Amino acid sequence: MNEHSSEFTLDACIHHLAHYLPAQAPLKDFIHHNTLHAFQHDSFFEALNKASRNLGYNALLRPADYLEMLADGRIRLSKLESVFGSKNSGNQLEPWLIKVKATDFGTQEKPLVGELRAVWKTKAGIDLDSMVHPLLFRILCSYLDQGIASWKFPLVNGGFIASIRSMERNSYTSIFRTKEARKLLLDESVTLDEMLDRVVGRADWFESYLFDQQFAHAGWSGMVATVEMHPHTLMDHRPITLKQLIHLELLLEYDALVHKFGKRPTSLSSFADFMPKPRFKSTPKSFYEEVQEIFQEAFEWTYYDQVLQGIRASRAYSHQRLSPSFQAVFCIDDRECSLRRHLEATDPACQTYGTPGFFGVEFYFKSDQGKHYTKLCPAPISPKYLIRETESTYRREKDALIQQRSHSMFRGWFISHYLGFWSAFKLFLNIFKPSISPATTTSLRHMDKVAKLSIEHPETDGFENGLQVGFTPVEMADRVERLLRSIGLVDNFSPLIYMVGHGASSVNNPHYSAYDCGACSGRPGSVNARVVCYMANHLQVRQLLRERGIDISEKTRFVGALHDTTRDDIVYFDEEGLGETGLRLHLKYAEHFGNALDLNAQERSRRLESVHTGDSPETIHEKLRTRSVSLFEPRPELNHATNTLCIVGRRDLTRDLFLDRRSFLNSYDYRIDESGDLLYGILRAAAPVCGGINLEYFFSRVDNEKLGAGTKLPHNVMGLIGVANGTDGDLRPGLPSQMIEVHDPLRLLIIVEQSPDKVWEVIQRDSATYEWFKNSWVHLIAVEPATRDFYRFVGDRFVHYNPEEIKIEQASNLHQIFKDHPDNLPVYLLRKEAAV
Repeated sequence: MNEHSSEFTLDACIHHLAHYLPAQAPLKDFIHHNTLHAFQHDSFFEALNKASRNLGYNALLRPADYLEMLADGRIRLSKLESVFGSKNSGNQLEPWLIKVKATDFGTQEKPLVGELRAVWKTKAGIDLDSMVHPLLFRILCSYLDQGIASWKFPLVNGGFIASIRSMERNSYTSIFRTKEARKLLLDESVTLDEMLDRVVGRADWFESYLFDQQFAHAGWSGMVATVEMHPHTLMDHRPITLKQLIHLELLLEYDALVHKFGKRPTSLSSFADFMPKPRFKSTPKSFYEEVQEIFQEAFEWTYYDQVLQGIRASRAYSHQRLSPSFQAVFCIDDRECSLRRHLEATDPACQTYGTPGFFGVEFYFKSDQGKHYTKLCPAPISPKYLIRETESTYRREKDALIQQRSHSMFRGWFISHYLGFWSAFKLFLNIFKPSISPATTTSLRHMDKVAKLSIEHPETDGFENGLQVGFTPVEMADRVERLLRSIGLVDNFSPLIYMVGHGASSVNNPHYSAYDCGACSGRPGSVNARVVCYMANHLQVRQLLRERGIDISEKTRFVGALHDTTRDDIVYFDEEGLGETGLRLHLKYAEHFGNALDLNAQERSRRLESVHTGDSPETIHEKLRTRSVSLFEPRPELNHATNTLCIVGRRDLTRDLFLDRRSFLNSYDYRIDESGDLLYGILRAAAPVCGGINLEYFFSRVDNEKLGAGTKLPHNVMGLIGVANGTDGDLRPGLPSQMIEVHDPLRLLIIVEQSPDKVWEVIQRDSATYEWFKNSWVHLIAVEPATRDFYRFVGDRFVHYNPEEIKIEQASNLHQIFKDHPDNLPVYLLRKEAAV
């Protein structure tokens, strides 16, 4: 729709509205994404300015925050001067900076959203929000409920409004105060346009009013729009549309107006006579926005220059080895950055790689005890395959108090009185000695490690609900080949190659899926690790790969594993197939993994006030295990907090650098990618996935109340689909403050080891990928492999870039640094003799 159309079209308006609403899926499918995706067609700063003016978001830090960072050195004055000069040619920084410090920016202009609806309060003297929202939210929560409620909402064919009508017809009470509103609900001939005319009165106000109305509870409206577009996100299907939600809300508003003004209520147009301002139009940049833009750029490149100088300083060191002890392939997840570093320090002869944690095998998974399919691949992919788990020995534990019978009159009384005391005693003990309970969510329970998986496509019973059960040998070979080539592992295979997925453990944490693997749709990567290892160990697959130029020795075995990033524990799969020699090697390397996990736990502890980093790695590790199952711990781990880099290249590019767990590491070897096809597959995923993670943290950090979820302490889980403050609040999309407190809001910088000409050609192949770079939602640097010169992508081309001269310090003792510095650390050069 045009920004200000003279002719209102309801369907176009609702489509336009849904585009701007939050797109967070229900909690079980919580996957990071660009919070301001609706503005992505604009350049980054223009988009943020539009979001601020129209929707009231504080999409960047305040000038006072930037001035504080300038004072403490987190923004270098020289970089600020450089950025200022590039945007204000011929002007001097000092007068501008004096003006910034002297300006009282105060409260910014009120956003456009809400200006029309505010007339109800200011002119008509009625607060429709307080009269309508509590009841509306309860109805929505009850209707969409996925298992919390004791009684299900009476669902009938036809969806949300039809179910409300059925309930009204068959109830002695009504959700309405007045007969007039109830009559309009039951009259199926009443259209939404007619309800808009009754409540608003003017067709040229309809679009503005609907934006005001739905953004007054953007969380619930966004959830409805998401469920409408992706109904599979609800296990217990609940058909609903945004149009139906608007219809019911208008009926409730009409009911409130009749209750307030009588049987012939006056529409909004009777109380005001003005034209709402056009929405989402470009306007000149204000001084406030100019200040934010310049400081944000300086803040980002102050850090980026450190990283680039670190890469330049480490160029003399190479880690090419003819005979690696073992090789380990991890998810690109930034939390694996430190574990890889500690593993390489523990065993300098090993090699580590990074790739998206679904390992290139896309499928639905059905557990032995499960009733539903779960997707174990990136959200945009629609798999055609199914992996079934059978012969599982695992049985889910149950808490006697958490059952349907506890809600009945007599059994509920008995359970509360006799088991309630025991529950209170257990809760008291948990304060002092937390332990795993039925309430604990752990990635280790996603799949039984001794169960069987239907990985190979059978000749009989080969399909289920239209999905192919398992993969054929040719399909397996295709996926293994694509995986190995994408990370540059096509020869020189070690005797053992570990494929390490990741997951997490937590208790009392509604956002637990955000801690698991985003490449597995917010689930652990354990099944994927087992599946890809089975494929790579398959004799027929090996023969097919040999014919395609990848010769894997018969002595090489792939071993699946799962890293629990909260507990820093690791579990291995199918070890019985290693043979005597392989098992002996595995036990040796498992010790190396164990030592690296202890050191990783110690490094993580520097951020956690409840753990003393000066203790031994083993002691700290045990404390983190206990901490992960504490019912009273709002920060089971910090997840992707501080992420700001994605490095696509060989490990030699960064193996000598300490990057403080801030980088996604995606392995890539330009030498085997003349066509650029491998890089195309990597960047097409890295931009939206890593960029989406980065931006959700970015926006949740700069405006935790509107773009984040606020503190999780008052959160209540609503119908297992979202969280809200209290019992009647709006759903809170975004991340809670406990996940973003230590995060620096920097855009993602993707560094690619490839010639700039090839990178430029590759990113143009897909318009959606190109948009991320062209509009600067993520930054892009190409590293020329031969010279390690840097080229920055600006606008629509690469330009040579020289980072500021910064001395990169050598790390002589990382443990001491961790002990003394809980905040973000600079880039360090690592040496073999350094204590890492």
